[in-house]
Amino acid sequence: MFFRELETDRLLLKNISQEDREFIFALFSDDRINQSLFDSEPLADIGEADEIIDFYTQPEPRMQHRWVLVSKSDGVKLGTGGFHIWDKSSACCDIGYELYPDFWSKGYMSEAIREILGFAQNDMQIKYINACIYPDNHASVRLAEKLGFVFNGQMKDEIFRGEKYPHKILILEL
Repeated sequence: MFFRELETDRLLLKNISQEDREFIFALFSDDRINQSLFDSEPLADIGEADEIIDFYTQPEPRMQHRWVLVSKSDGVKLGTGGFHIWDKSSACCDIGYELYPDFWSKGYMSEAIREILGFAQNDMQIKYINACIYPDNHASVRLAEKLGFVFNGQMKDEIFRGEKYPHKILILEL
């Protein structure tokens, strides 16, 4: 399996699987999570969690992957992180991540993303990673910048609940 489990000091980054369906449903049905994503309404049905899992568990080779962040100390699932739109020919991909609000501002996502970036560089041979972040999600913008992402001057508009929401496109050159 190309996409393997990863590990940090405090976290196990396990490959998303069907056993995560209740967690994925809880995570993406929480409006506090979706308020910064602005690309879909919070999940309303557990079947929608299955669709997310199915997307990230298609047979390899695939152009996307998601890890579930699990606390090594107590086995609690904290969030997810991974890649979308992996273009092998240009050695580029997009990154996305979400963390359950109870675990914000504790350094978990920084720890996880550092490990994921290492995997991207060493295993996937990625040269550029894009992050599309809602500008008012200051914590996510700070995290990306702390990890070396820079705003490339481009914005992308998403439509959510009938309104335009701009997203900054930040890029990391590995």
